[in-house]
Amino acid sequence: MRMDPGGGPSALEFLQGAPEDEIARVIWRYGEERHSRRIARQIKRAIEEGRLSTTVDLAEICRRAYPSGPQRIDPATRTFQALRIHVNDELGELERALASVPAGMAPGGVVAVISFHSLEDRIVKQTFREWQRSAQGRILKPELITADESERAANPRARSAKLRTFAWGKQAPDEGADKYRSKKHRRK
Repeated sequence: MRMDPGGGPSALEFLQGAPEDEIARVIWRYGEERHSRRIARQIKRAIEEGRLSTTVDLAEICRRAYPSGPQRIDPATRTFQALRIHVNDELGELERALASVPAGMAPGGVVAVISFHSLEDRIVKQTFREWQRSAQGRILKPELITADESERAANPRARSAKLRTFAWGKQAPDEGADKYRSKKHRRK
C-alpha cells in the first residue's frame, strides 16, 4: 500500500507495531469505518496467531469482522483506504500541495483538483473557501462536478471522483455568477 516503498513503514509493519486502539483510530479517522474497533481487534488477533501476511489475509479478516448481512461495498474497502492514507500521509501531502499553490499562481490561472473521497474533498473545499474569503480569487462553480452516467459506465473508477475549480486573481466576478450561489447566499 506504500506509494514509495522506501518512504516509511508498510501497512503490515504499521499493523504489527501499533496498539489495537491506534489501529482502530486510523481505520475510523481515514476510513470512516463504523466497525473500526471490531476490525482492529480481529487484526491484532490475526497478527498474534500468525494469520496476517498478505492483503488477501487482511481483506478476509475485515470481511469476517463485519456483521453479516448485505453490504454496499466490500467490508475491506474502508480499512484498505484508511491504511493507504495513513502509511502514505496522503492528506498531509494534499495539504502541503495546496499550501504551495499561491506561490506559483498567476492572475487568471485556474486550480483544478479531483478528489476521490470525502476527506480529500473536505480539505479542498475548505482551502478554496479560505482563498476566496481572503480575496485571492473565486470558486468557479460551488457545486461539485462529478462524472455523469456515461462516464461512470465507461470508467467505473470515476464514480467517486469530485472536481472543484478555483480562479486565481482579483478579477471581477463573472456576470451571472449569482445563479451559482445557493439561495441562502444570494445578494438581495
